[in-house]
Amino acid sequence: MPQLKVCCISSVAEAELAVSHGAAALGLVSAMPSGPGVVEDAIIREVAAWARGRARSFLLTSRTEPAAIAEQLEQLQPETVQLVDALPDGAHRELRRLMPSVRQVQVIHVRSEADVAEALRVAPDVDELLLDSGNPALTVKELGGTGRTHDWSLSARIVRESPLPVWLAGGLRAENAAQAIATVRPHGLDVCSGVRREGKLDQVRLAALAAVLQA
Repeated sequence: MPQLKVCCISSVAEAELAVSHGAAALGLVSAMPSGPGVVEDAIIREVAAWARGRARSFLLTSRTEPAAIAEQLEQLQPETVQLVDALPDGAHRELRRLMPSVRQVQVIHVRSEADVAEALRVAPDVDELLLDSGNPALTVKELGGTGRTHDWSLSARIVRESPLPVWLAGGLRAENAAQAIATVRPHGLDVCSGVRREGKLDQVRLAALAAVLQA
């Protein structure tokens, strides 16, 4: 059964709701060039502290310089950092030196064959991969939270060829989760808009998705 990660958590109450429906991980969104779910640092710190021992806390960051990322991690104290943009060569290793206890999850925005190659290239330097549907090439970068699916056949190739756990994100909801799991065989599903209604975590939608994962 794939693990469940609920992203765009905006409060301890949302974190509690997600964990009560089986979430193994919680996504906390810091400043982004675009997209939903951004919350203040104080909320990220509060939820990360609450999650300790209950679920993994993922800090989503758009920073790309190791020192700047490390500063953010020291302030907010998540268990895992989700790197939503590409980092310069050698940056993952430098971040590992600065923050050896924090797991690194590199996001790959799956748009073409080139992104399959990029995922496999970066895999030796990180702990996990997360496959999403953004577009970093836009003038205002899309780095997640689009609500769109992508070509799952490309993601399935990454899962087959990568030695790492791979999370699948992008437009996932109860109605397509079973197909996503069967096609991609990911380590886990990462959801945001698919379990929300008017921006708030919705118990009905969350329960429906959890039921798919438990089937």
